[in-house]
Amino acid sequence: MTSLTQPLTLRGTRLRNRIMISPMCTYSGGPDGIATDWHLAHYGRLAMGGAGLVMLEATSIHPLGRHCYSDLGLWDNAQIAPLARITALIRSQGAVPAIQLQHAGRKGSARRPWHGGGALDATDLAARSEAPWQTIGPSPIPYAPDAPTPKEITATDRIMLLDHYRAATRRAVTAGFQMIEVHAAHGYLLNQFLSPIANQRRDAYGGSIENRMRFPLEVIDAVRSEMPEGHALSVRISAVDAVDGGWTLADSVTFCTALKEHGVDIIDVSSGGIGGAATMNRLARTPGFQVPFAEEIRRETGLPTIAVGLILTAAQAQAVVSADKADIIAIGRAALQNPNWPAMALTELTGSYDHWPAPTNWWLEKRADILRDYEASTRQHHD
Repeated sequence: MTSLTQPLTLRGTRLRNRIMISPMCTYSGGPDGIATDWHLAHYGRLAMGGAGLVMLEATSIHPLGRHCYSDLGLWDNAQIAPLARITALIRSQGAVPAIQLQHAGRKGSARRPWHGGGALDATDLAARSEAPWQTIGPSPIPYAPDAPTPKEITATDRIMLLDHYRAATRRAVTAGFQMIEVHAAHGYLLNQFLSPIANQRRDAYGGSIENRMRFPLEVIDAVRSEMPEGHALSVRISAVDAVDGGWTLADSVTFCTALKEHGVDIIDVSSGGIGGAATMNRLARTPGFQVPFAEEIRRETGLPTIAVGLILTAAQAQAVVSADKADIIAIGRAALQNPNWPAMALTELTGSYDHWPAPTNWWLEKRADILRDYEASTRQHHD
């Protein structure tokens, strides 16, 4: 029976356990896309929490591929050294450093969530010197009624985008990341190509599912070509669009089967985000609501999967991996609330504090001994 505590090797990358910190945008970079001391402290703290894999937030391959001005970037060599500080700290805590590469496509030129979300306009230029930019996409279809209309991607654009993905991958490897994830979910550029909601092209990159998969697979080949053989490659997908006429779970199985043939090692299974008229009102967000998607893709393709989405307890996470429904459990907002969630979960399952950093596990073991003695004396008193 698989346990959360068991190591996992993906290609040549060994994880000490089956818990991953999910990529979560913090919108805390500057206009130059450079990681700051805040990111160093943030990801270092998450690495100290006991996870086997710590994945940095969606990091843009080009300035015009950002979602917001504050996204991290890997479009310039000046961005490498600050990220290398982070990967070194993550590794020093026993975790594997990973990064998610993204291009926002038609979802770009947006405000930060705490500035109201939605599209940038003249008010953002006046308030923060953040000017809107021309977004791109597979078709000139806006993400939402109040979003800008993207420019349809041309053959020249595709060639440049592949070059940007290759260059960003080289920089990620130089910065010390041992695993790279390509973001093809949540309505961003590659998800836009896959989904008939956003892709209504009439050339070799639109129409049939084989055509809609074509550019995402070209991106995968570009990224894999720049990675050392021992580094693991992940792809995050939206298993379903959850809107009428959108991408389906059967489509995801077809896509992931192709991803396996193109050198992908694991699938990070999420859902939704494409936009459009949602007749299903998205998915009901109940504990573990995306686990069945990860299980189906794993069973049908033979690829390892990552399960994410309202996995709240150690017992719930353990049940998923022990039943072979997924190979890694990704923890997101629960780790923001409690950065020690992984270590606490592993201690709950094993009764041992070995999963904590040495400077803290000694103190916690001593505290546990004190509490056991106290509870024993309390029982004797009552007896």
